[in-house]
Amino acid sequence: MKLDDFQQEFTQNMENHPKLVDAKVKRRNRKGKLSDSEMMSIYLLFHFGQFANFKHFYLQYVCKHLNDLFPDLVSYERFTARQERVMLPLMLYLKYRGLGKSRGINYIDSTLLRVCHIKREKQNKVFKGVAEKGKSTMGWFFGFKLHLIINDKGELLSFYLTKGNVDDRNIELMTAMTKEVFGKLFGDKGYISKALSELLFQDGIQLITKVRKNMKKQNLSDVDAILLRKRALVESVNDELKNICKIEHTRHRSVKGFLVNIIAALVAYCFFPKKPSLNITPMESNQLTLWAA
Repeated sequence: MKLDDFQQEFTQNMENHPKLVDAKVKRRNRKGKLSDSEMMSIYLLFHFGQFANFKHFYLQYVCKHLNDLFPDLVSYERFTARQERVMLPLMLYLKYRGLGKSRGINYIDSTLLRVCHIKREKQNKVFKGVAEKGKSTMGWFFGFKLHLIINDKGELLSFYLTKGNVDDRNIELMTAMTKEVFGKLFGDKGYISKALSELLFQDGIQLITKVRKNMKKQNLSDVDAILLRKRALVESVNDELKNICKIEHTRHRSVKGFLVNIIAALVAYCFFPKKPSLNITPMESNQLTLWAA
């Protein structure tokens, strides 16, 4: 129902603002058998974790068992050919309806998204010139990085997709991700940077990370030390995105399909009734923020 209402609002806005559509690109206005909201719903159902392969999910489950919900199903080839239509609506829904709000306690982390085995990076044609080779604590990989900021309730606050060789401490990246964030921002050792800490502090954000062995011990309050130990919360979110939402796989046949898969997985996570969280009430969150200050 939420997707239907949003799609109707999106379509109406596009019709009322024709300048948003590129006039040089000719498009057919004929309504398809399968509506865009139905396509979006099918993508979200896939990312709830029952299947690992979308083709098998569509042909063996949707077409055989969900005919009463989707009476006008098209062929799998036609469905994937039309996937570009739902990319923008899904992105806008995630941006304006799916993201949560900062409550003063925030966690940041990045997770790698491999598009093929590192030994086949030079043979990969789909992501040639798009993906890059990078290195993480798990070794070398070929693909992208998904950067996330969540609040203490496990809700997504900000996300950013970069090439695999982009540093987590990139100033432009962090500036873009922390626009709607305030209070404490907890990260791992990969975010240790004096320049970054000073920049975020000017925007009202205190970056707190663990220290390396060759660094001086931090003078953290008891509250900050406890919240820093809970940094595994954002890693749990990454784990659910990968193992339940299937945000990472190596069967992509186009860059557009790769992007639709990521966006749909993030939207599906926003619909999860139970997310990894610290179980802190808004009043407790405000108190913790004041005590930590």
